[in-house]
Amino acid sequence: MEFTLEEMREHLAALEARISEACKVAGRSRDSVKLVWVSKFHPAEAVVNAISLGATDFGENRVQEAELKFSEPRIAKDGNRVRCHVIGPVQSNKLKKAAIVADCIHSIASIEAVEKLEKVCAAQNKVLDILFQVNAGEEETKSGLDVHEAEAFLNGLAEKAGAASDGKSENFPHLRFRGLMTIGKNTGNAEDSRECFAFLRNLQQKFLAKGGVFANFDQLSMGMTGDLEVAIEEGSTMIRVGTALFGERDYSKPVNDPV
Repeated sequence: MEFTLEEMREHLAALEARISEACKVAGRSRDSVKLVWVSKFHPAEAVVNAISLGATDFGENRVQEAELKFSEPRIAKDGNRVRCHVIGPVQSNKLKKAAIVADCIHSIASIEAVEKLEKVCAAQNKVLDILFQVNAGEEETKSGLDVHEAEAFLNGLAEKAGAASDGKSENFPHLRFRGLMTIGKNTGNAEDSRECFAFLRNLQQKFLAKGGVFANFDQLSMGMTGDLEVAIEEGSTMIRVGTALFGERDYSKPVNDPV
């Protein structure tokens, strides 16, 4: 069941308390962690309510749903445009639409996808932020780069990108490589995800230090409702939270709001 606006306000306060405490324990500033409201399978009205509570960033798994809710610009309370994050795997035939609607795509895991996104963004005269998904938990049901191949993939990506300055590359000038994303282990125990979160942080830091095309590689999208404390302790800069903010999703009916 969808939360009312007042219920959302209460749950946001509880979540913010958790985030703030986790940042305090980790010796980090609260401002160092961005909250991405995962609005998948929630209607446009819920997005409007979230914006009224200060939400600035929303995550969608499906490109079609992102288009329905975010094709038209939405303005946050701070006066800036709301940012749409595509956080689910994107099929090759949906990359064009994803590149148009999204401000950031978290789930890139192939050179082919990077090349296609560059072409689309060049035609749109748009610069797109992308993160690379790593299956750090090594679970068969999860998408992303294999942990044993991720470093080689990123090195190969740098070669493909060509010369770079301040994160802008010769061959992918319309893409900003911003960092890495992973999904914690689905065991019900947050501590089980610590090792894979730490792996992701170490990989991200290694490539950020290289500079060049990775000069802006400072983002770690990891941590959800059940494991956000561990993720923040291990360096997450973006946590993705849905049900705890919006209420239970109704998967039985499509979200087709005429936005």
